[in-house]
Amino acid sequence: MNKSGQRRTHGKPGKWWKVSCALLPAAFACETSEAQSSVTLYGIADTSVRYLSKADTAGNGRFLMGPGGLSESRWGIKGVEDLGGGWSTTFKLENRFLLNNGQSDPSMPFFNEAQIGLQSSTYGHLVLGRQYNVMIEGVVMGGYSSNPWIPSDFNFQPEVTMTGGIWSSNQVQYHGRYKDFRVSTAYSFSGNAGRMAYGSQYGVAAAYAPANGPFTLGGAYKETKDSINGSNGKAWTFGGSYTWDKTRFALGYLVNQNDKGYSTFANGPFTAQGLAALKYSDFKRRTMILGDVTQQVGFWHLAGNVWRTLQAGKTQPQDGAAWQFQLVADYDLSKRTDVYLETDYSLYRAGLIGSQLQGVNAVSLAQKSTQLGVMAGIRHKF
Repeated sequence: MNKSGQRRTHGKPGKWWKVSCALLPAAFACETSEAQSSVTLYGIADTSVRYLSKADTAGNGRFLMGPGGLSESRWGIKGVEDLGGGWSTTFKLENRFLLNNGQSDPSMPFFNEAQIGLQSSTYGHLVLGRQYNVMIEGVVMGGYSSNPWIPSDFNFQPEVTMTGGIWSSNQVQYHGRYKDFRVSTAYSFSGNAGRMAYGSQYGVAAAYAPANGPFTLGGAYKETKDSINGSNGKAWTFGGSYTWDKTRFALGYLVNQNDKGYSTFANGPFTAQGLAALKYSDFKRRTMILGDVTQQVGFWHLAGNVWRTLQAGKTQPQDGAAWQFQLVADYDLSKRTDVYLETDYSLYRAGLIGSQLQGVNAVSLAQKSTQLGVMAGIRHKF
């Protein structure tokens, strides 16, 4: 008997076996003597209540049930088929939704991740479709993202804004590993006739990340071409972490540098309006330094984070600076369910007031020079 409670067959599968696999592919791991395959349904249900000061231009605060919490809610389907000889095919489809109203996130495609890949135990993993860009890969592989125990945080996580969109469409990406070294390379096709570089993106990420070692080091470089005029938007990062017992220290450095005409990246997808909301149209260069200390105590995860951002604007009034601070206390009720309390405080100056330098999950733009946020929530992972 296999794990699904079905009887194994030997030799050529019978008709009843073919029918059962055709009818129930998402519920069972249909297995034959030639190959094995599995399909997994997974996700996160996360919501919170949040207070945010100075949420409008009049300086008023607001109190609401958030569309997400420390992580955005999602559901997905992923699968793998063993082709034999160390080779397998993989796929993944993932939808992001707002738990407070049940709607799919209107700012993202229905399947915000959609990919298929070919994987080898020797040669690495080739993936095609919509997926994380290499800046995200570099920060995560390098081990210096804030609040690392939270899968795909992205709510109040300022370094995410610096990665320039998180996901890229029409992308082919390769992941390889040699002993303790990992590398990812990626290219997004523009689809433009005659000007194939316009709207394209390429990059590379690398990390030294021993499986049981205390140190991680990593970095990434990404270059994006404007979809309309071919202007450059460049970004790079490097950093690392050190773990002593159950205490982790992390430090990272991120830079964005844009040509004057850079305003649109359709593969993001980023419209000119979307990039303007992030104030990508305003700066020549942004530089961020992030520091993180994480402590695990029993069922508790405790974290303190700080971000310092400097902006050189395309004009002098667009110069700006920001300090951002965050404290997180997260308690595991079980292996799958946790409750948390988070608070964040930001100080914005000049050209960074109004910048979405907080995350991507419906966090309000900074409308004044200071902003305080407090959030309490519950999350279940399945």
